[in-house]
Amino acid sequence: MANTNQEYYHSALYQIREREPIIPTSSQRDAQQDLPPGVSFRERPVPSVPPPVARKPADKEVFIRNSYGEEMPNAEFLKHHFLQEGRLTESQALYILEQATLLLSQEPNLVQVESPVTICGDIHGQYYDLMKLFEIGGSLSENSYLFLGDYVDRGNFGIECLLYLYALKIQYPTHFTLLRGNHECRHLTEYFTFKRECLHKYSPAVYEACISSFCALPVTALVDKRFFCVHGGISPELITLEDLRTLNRFEEPGSSGLLCDLLWSDPVANFGYEHEPSAHGPPLPPGTTFEHNGVRGCSYFFTYEAACKFLERNSLLGIIRGHEAQDAGYTMFRKTPTKKFPSVITVFSAPNYLDVYHNRAAVIKYANKNITIRQFNSSSHPYWLPNFMDGFTWSLPFVGSKITEMLLAILATCSQEELEDSSSGEDDDDTRTIADLALTPGEISERRQQIKNKILAVGRMQRVFQLLREEAENASELSALSAEGANMRPIDDGQMGPEMLGVQGTQIRNYIRNFADARRSDMLNERLPTFHAESSGNDFPVIPAPSMRRRGSGEIEGMSMEELIRRTLTEEGTDSGVVERLADRIARGRKVTGRPMPLKRFETA
Repeated sequence: MANTNQEYYHSALYQIREREPIIPTSSQRDAQQDLPPGVSFRERPVPSVPPPVARKPADKEVFIRNSYGEEMPNAEFLKHHFLQEGRLTESQALYILEQATLLLSQEPNLVQVESPVTICGDIHGQYYDLMKLFEIGGSLSENSYLFLGDYVDRGNFGIECLLYLYALKIQYPTHFTLLRGNHECRHLTEYFTFKRECLHKYSPAVYEACISSFCALPVTALVDKRFFCVHGGISPELITLEDLRTLNRFEEPGSSGLLCDLLWSDPVANFGYEHEPSAHGPPLPPGTTFEHNGVRGCSYFFTYEAACKFLERNSLLGIIRGHEAQDAGYTMFRKTPTKKFPSVITVFSAPNYLDVYHNRAAVIKYANKNITIRQFNSSSHPYWLPNFMDGFTWSLPFVGSKITEMLLAILATCSQEELEDSSSGEDDDDTRTIADLALTPGEISERRQQIKNKILAVGRMQRVFQLLREEAENASELSALSAEGANMRPIDDGQMGPEMLGVQGTQIRNYIRNFADARRSDMLNERLPTFHAESSGNDFPVIPAPSMRRRGSGEIEGMSMEELIRRTLTEEGTDSGVVERLADRIARGRKVTGRPMPLKRFETA
């Protein structure tokens, strides 16, 4: 009998394996789901947008050999691969980063660049706008490119920008110059988004290789021996260009010193007229050349006088820098008294910065001793949830709040009227069931403590999810920081700028109406951050969206359930007795005097 059963099962399994699978077509699946005509959950909502590339390319696709037989990245392939949201293998990314680091480390602190050249400002991970930049900047066969730094952070495609620019540098080493920006360091990439992006898309090894390459980037360039190009600005320690020769750039920038100033300094407010009273503040005393940069929290503001003296000492025509978002993509400051040329030009090449600034971007084309400014607008790009989280993680705080709310409702099934009736004491046996009468006082006390512990445990869960929702207010992008520390003016309706912002919040575009609003609201993120990076390996992105906010449900003792738990958990050393009374009610049992409090559905903002 056993053998017969065994043969039967083997025969059945064989039939299952041999049977051809029946895979319904897309139209059959939609018909089974009774969907209306033209609606499909299988097709892409926007057919013109291709799906992301899922496969990793082979080495023969990523790398080519030059005329000398040397292997180098195929920049043209990488361009299209990254446009389709493709990724490389870890070994391929590491090879590009290591080759770029080796090449960059051989360059001097002050790189000599010859015209014709296209000078570009901050990119900040906006890869799709970088493609537009190359369209208007011209081909590498016709001119050179000089980038002033800040390739990563705040945008969602920093690693794509970096790998593509490094690939171009390796392929065109003499026609492509990359300088270091203040965001090319460990401190800022851990504080903002780039480290999280590397860990999400690649690995810790790739991030460490990026940090090594940042330390190899040159910090200044000289175009035709006429224009001093740098990310930030000049320094009181920079007297002549010879001072750059002794600078050690192969390190993490500090909060002071020449390297810090080259990456962080700015022109003073009201540059060129800083000795006159203005809306920016009182006039500076005559002869002032540098003053502390309170906006950045480090380095200096340099004045018009300091810029002119630096240019005269070094026989230069002007300073070209990035580092600051510009509404038009560029700003030309006051001309020098001798050469009648703008003493400082700021260029910014990230259009619609952070998707809310509404600014244009620009590049400077310098050829035949003529300067041309080319402006361009932003390009559409794929959407990422905040901090590269997936859909499940994004919804986790909301789902967790609902689960804990249900658990609390189960534990507190008595009605609101019963909970508000605090006159009943321990001797009130009218509310006790027959089973409860058989319990001794010690057993009732033990049961009450057990239920109290359950309520507190669920309350701690509720507290955790509440904190996760509150984290959205302090996320890295345009966060809702304290207005008192920001010293910011109200925006039209009297609300403070930073309090209107969350990570890609649904209301962000209602309040950020122009460049000035965004710049004022984002001012605190321009500072050198002071924080202690987490040393633990937990890089779980837990920043929910502001639309996860919810109202409390029914009230107990004059407060919502969430407020009850929060107040209980925040009380240290004192006991209001709220949880004790609640646990006592549940532990003793009661007569049902009303329907249990219903659970409510909450809308999202």
